[in-house]
Amino acid sequence: MHSPLVLVVLQLLASNCHSLPFFNGFYYDHTHPGNGTGNGNGEVHFNGVKLVVNTPEDALFAYRGGNVTLPCLYYYVPELYSTRRIRIKWSKLHKDNTKERDVLVAIGPRYRSFGEFRGRVHLRQTMAREASLVITDLKLEDYGKYKCEVIDGLEDESGIVELELRGVVFPYQPYGGRYQLNFHDAKKACEEQDAMLASFEQLFKAWEEGLDWCNAGWVLDGTVQYPITLPREPCGGKDISPGLRSYGERHKLLHRFDAFCFSSSLKGKVYYLNHPEKLNFEEAKAACQEDESTIAKVGQLFAAWRFLDLDRCDAGWLADASVRYPIAFPRLNCGPPEPGVRSFGFPDKTQSTYGVFCYKMS
Repeated sequence: MHSPLVLVVLQLLASNCHSLPFFNGFYYDHTHPGNGTGNGNGEVHFNGVKLVVNTPEDALFAYRGGNVTLPCLYYYVPELYSTRRIRIKWSKLHKDNTKERDVLVAIGPRYRSFGEFRGRVHLRQTMAREASLVITDLKLEDYGKYKCEVIDGLEDESGIVELELRGVVFPYQPYGGRYQLNFHDAKKACEEQDAMLASFEQLFKAWEEGLDWCNAGWVLDGTVQYPITLPREPCGGKDISPGLRSYGERHKLLHRFDAFCFSSSLKGKVYYLNHPEKLNFEEAKAACQEDESTIAKVGQLFAAWRFLDLDRCDAGWLADASVRYPIAFPRLNCGPPEPGVRSFGFPDKTQSTYGVFCYKMS
């Protein structure tokens, strides 16, 4: 049994504790001179010292398969010269910035990585007060915003770094024609072609670079869009300004459209196989295997065209049984006057009429 005096003290402590802000597992008194002070602007100080985290304001650009360093530096105002036990945490923000996914946590030289980042991330600490994140073997899904969080006892400050992948957006229709894909089918179709469903931002950038496509397609946020650079009647009207036409959010299971896919640079090589004869689809796959490669996917062909200036005026089979050819340098008898990947659609697979594009890992 507690004495009445002890009960009164416990009640006072509990009431005071619940009135204080809660940070990192502790109740924290901003106004107590022994703990720290608040300046009224949302900045928390401890012992008159402020922790500051610096990250770049501009987005960083990288390519799939490459490495990138996300800079993050921190310092104290006024400067502290004593050794501190700092905890560093990197997380990837959800597209609406309300959720986070752990990437790496570190204390001193020890760190732990998580999920799809395991084994691909580490800290760069080549100078004092550095907490930069190195990501290796970049994947298409790695683009987005990352938070660098520095935790010193009760003090916790953070900065945001945005990573963008340089890539190419292409419209995709499967065998069977336009508007066959619900949202989940569209995601799968892009992934099967060594790509991912494009984000709205990626599609918008592609439109800025000249993408013009009159069929509506899914993008990653669940909306349906299509980019128009040359307004015309069948595509929303000729008197409407260029831009992204939007159908808004659609039912991800019931509604069906095309897809806009996003691919980035390659680790390997796409090439037109020099073969003495024209091939049907099965012969095309076998011919690539005999050349110690695989038949190329649509995303791989677009990436090779975009980043490696792949240029071939001969149509060839691809892994989805479509027939296409890439033109980096337009010329007579090779289609329209603009660069692009030309499509013959999905011919009869038994026709021995075309060549084949193969893909070989480097």
